[in-house]
Amino acid sequence: MRTDLAVIGAGPAGLAAALAASARGARVTLVDAADRTGGQFYRQPATGLGAGRPEALHHRWRTWERLRDGLAASAVRVLTEHHVWCVERTPEGFTVHALLGPAQEEPAEVRARAVLLATGGYERVLPFPGWTLPGVVTAGGAQAMLKGGLVVPGRRAVVAGTGPLLLPVATGLAAAGVEVAALVESAAPGRLARHAPALAGKLPEGAGYAARLLRHRVPVRTRHTVVDAHGDDRLTGVTVAALDADGRVRPGTERHLPCDTLAIGHGMLPHTDLAESLGCRLDGLAVAVDTEQRTDVPGVWAAGEATGVGGAALALAEGHIAGCSAAARLHGTAPAPAPAALKARTALERSAAALDSAYAPPAHWPEQITDDTVVCRCEEVTAGAVREALDLGAGDERTVKLLTRAGMGWCQGRMCGTAVAGLAGCAPSPARRPFARPVPLGVLARQHPQEGLS
Repeated sequence: MRTDLAVIGAGPAGLAAALAASARGARVTLVDAADRTGGQFYRQPATGLGAGRPEALHHRWRTWERLRDGLAASAVRVLTEHHVWCVERTPEGFTVHALLGPAQEEPAEVRARAVLLATGGYERVLPFPGWTLPGVVTAGGAQAMLKGGLVVPGRRAVVAGTGPLLLPVATGLAAAGVEVAALVESAAPGRLARHAPALAGKLPEGAGYAARLLRHRVPVRTRHTVVDAHGDDRLTGVTVAALDADGRVRPGTERHLPCDTLAIGHGMLPHTDLAESLGCRLDGLAVAVDTEQRTDVPGVWAAGEATGVGGAALALAEGHIAGCSAAARLHGTAPAPAPAALKARTALERSAAALDSAYAPPAHWPEQITDDTVVCRCEEVTAGAVREALDLGAGDERTVKLLTRAGMGWCQGRMCGTAVAGLAGCAPSPARRPFARPVPLGVLARQHPQEGLS
């Protein structure tokens, strides 16, 4: 299959990019791993579940309806259930390699003149004693269960961690009938107040969530954190404690909260695997782009959370700008994105930076991890094993990985990389992987069947 522009990822950024590029005359193919478009933000329940009011589970539903209807009326070719594992540079442009369907065993290819990466982000996971118990889920996981399956993870929940995602998760669970025992936020309210000018546009949204928390009588504990999860076969409760100004647990403030569910999250990280394999420069942990959302690799654009976590509204603006630029450059003309998108991107980038600063995880969270706490679930590596590697001279994620196998499992360090870096006292570093997901050897063999044979 050949196309002008392959857009990888059908969340807000990918949808906006595909529509903008298609409207400007580019042949666009939109590729996504899910069985329908929308990404994580606009995740939809299966049709067979008969959801009467799916809009009740979503924020900015009218925006989704405009995107959905615009896509249906456009010439964009949509390929769902295509799990992209590699983008290969070729003399003609690029080849997008994917695996088909839930089994992910059969290959597919899309050949494109240009590629736009809208690969989104994934949750930052910070371990603590008891975090592997059944009943402990990520905040985004709890939200995905509710949006996509119309199910709740339990009857009595604690929502904890840090970041704006906790607000829709707590209010969504409460509206679905779950008793939310507490919303435990590690950030202090004063940190938000310091960024008030940049966050002025977020005030109505925040006030709405505050009203819903009050309506459902959800207790809110700021400058608190979960220090332990309890239970044998599954979660029965958590211990929360107050944090001091330096982010350390204040002795004597521990309190037990009975619950059967803990939805915990500490923000998001950009998905950059495909960008890294293409050789795109990173700015910290995010893909570096210019004002047109172009990477430093000719023919590759990026938008949305992959270029820095900032929320759906920013992703929509970036996607539109990137799609306009890609279509124009493919046709040899100057891009002309909507002025409103450029203005929105500037304002939303400021608020995203403010939120990132205000909702940083507690500075001393690694001190709460006991030696017997599993850090790498795939390889069952404990914090004690990581600390032994540090005593042997390891000082970064890669050396710890070589000595302990932490990060060598199925997730390739996406879950444990932040924890290992925290224990090692170094900043998280991008993991350069040749493939973005596991690939059957048979698929690789079929790429070059005679290579190296005589």
